[in-house]
Amino acid sequence: MKKLLIALCLTLAAGSAFAKDEKAASPQQSKMADCNKEAKEKAMKGDDRKAFMKSCLSNKPAETKKELTPQQQKMQNCNKEAKEKAMKGPERRKFMSGCLKGEAKPTQATTPAQPADTKK
Repeated sequence: MKKLLIALCLTLAAGSAFAKDEKAASPQQSKMADCNKEAKEKAMKGDDRKAFMKSCLSNKPAETKKELTPQQQKMQNCNKEAKEKAMKGPERRKFMSGCLKGEAKPTQATTPAQPADTKK
């Protein structure tokens, strides 16, 4: 019995020594572990688990999401506004140009200025 216990202890000690030599888990492996853990917590099995794992693994991890730069935020806001106004073609291009430059946002095409009457 003592020999069995000693052999078991030596095996566990050797196993933990080898485990330290392994590489750290890649981001994909970490994601897989997280998805597996979540599926296990929800007690999912069969097709439900398969569908959950597929969607979980295809989603981008939260830590890779970056905040938008001010220019990207401006672009996003201008795109949203142009979409709400259903702008297309040259009108949209003109709107986007003005919006991104921070100019007054043109809503319609402006008419050219009339030349002033000169006294003769």
